[in-house]
Amino acid sequence: MVNVVRKVLLILGVVFTIGVLINATQAEPQKNVQQNKLETKLVNDYNVYAIPMPSNLNFAGELVPVENPDIRERMDRELLVNTYWQSNGLLLFKRAHKYFPIIEPILKEQGVPDDFKYLAVIESGLTQAVSPARATGFWQILSGTAKEYGLEVNDNVDERYHIEKSTEVACKYLKKAKERFGTWTLAAASYNAGQYGIDKQLERQNVKSYYDLLLGEETGRYVFRIIAVKEILSNPKQYGFNFSEKDLYDPIPTFNVLVDKPVEDFTEFVKQYNINYKILKLHNPWLRESHLQNGSGKEYFIQIPRDGYYKTTVGQ
Repeated sequence: MVNVVRKVLLILGVVFTIGVLINATQAEPQKNVQQNKLETKLVNDYNVYAIPMPSNLNFAGELVPVENPDIRERMDRELLVNTYWQSNGLLLFKRAHKYFPIIEPILKEQGVPDDFKYLAVIESGLTQAVSPARATGFWQILSGTAKEYGLEVNDNVDERYHIEKSTEVACKYLKKAKERFGTWTLAAASYNAGQYGIDKQLERQNVKSYYDLLLGEETGRYVFRIIAVKEILSNPKQYGFNFSEKDLYDPIPTFNVLVDKPVEDFTEFVKQYNINYKILKLHNPWLRESHLQNGSGKEYFIQIPRDGYYKTTVGQ
């Protein structure tokens, strides 16, 4: 009897296995057809194109000599790299919508061409970045340069993180460079290589233009990167970037609170404004600690977001 049961179970197992194999064999062509359709759709939806060289490319009104084959290739490289780095490009559009309204009026007031806002874009991606060399903030300012131009830099307060103040310092530096070199293009290059570095190369190579200089990889690409970002951010549809107004990051309206004495604990300080410490630091990254020393009675203006822009759990 046991042997009979075993034989029946064996037969049923074989039948089941054959059924599974038949079903799998029938399903495989169906799966392959669907996979092929998906792959075909992806190929049709995503294409990589060469980019026509725009006419009248310029930086701060100074033309880029793309008729020179070397310049044309270098410009083409930056247009391609920045166009097809799509995720980064979309983030730049989003951040620019939030931060350009802060930077643009300062450039105008300081007499610096509007194109220099794109220098901040390639320096930091419009983030409070810190480089391996400890250059800091939107404008990637070194500590010594910051102090030279009047910014406070210490463990308690670092105004390189203050967007408005650091933009003003960048403007002062660039205007000084323009006076020295005579063109905004060379002034921009000197922001990367230093004014002494550019001056030395101009003299050594006996030329007067950035586009005639043989420079290292980073400075050699620097101005071309600025111009490429300017071109792409100015013409999103032309370079394949699609978004609507609601996709962008909006500026948050704030008001200034004057503080001219020490603050022992910012977590307590912010409660009166119905925000938390995190929100305070988002709008005032130059405050480096949870307290403000300020034994000298210096006047600081702390930015507080207007009511209704954040939902917090303060006091709950």
